[in-house]
Amino acid sequence: MARLYADEQFPRLVSELLRTMGHDVLTVQEAGNDNLGIPDEEVLAFAIRDNRAVITLNRQDFICLHRANSEHLGIVVCTNDTDRNRMAIRINEALVSEESLKGKLIRVVRLAS
Repeated sequence: MARLYADEQFPRLVSELLRTMGHDVLTVQEAGNDNLGIPDEEVLAFAIRDNRAVITLNRQDFICLHRANSEHLGIVVCTNDTDRNRMAIRINEALVSEESLKGKLIRVVRLAS
């Protein structure tokens, strides 16, 4: 399963649901006060140092970071879904379909109702 680093705005409940699905999720809040409010570049750098892929709702900025340099352990950009369980299931499906996240940008979009 994936080792993920959830950025500051990523829904905590989704992180917890992903854990129940077998993923190792560390949140910015759990990583400590030094990680709160840091720029996206530093979020990605921390994830790389901790051998994790970033998971985020901040699609635009992290897509730009990926395009600037794909030397990372994966970036998972998601559209928000108020149905947190459905959101976690879609993310899990995207993650398990990949053999490796290294250098990849994974897009998880909310399906139209």
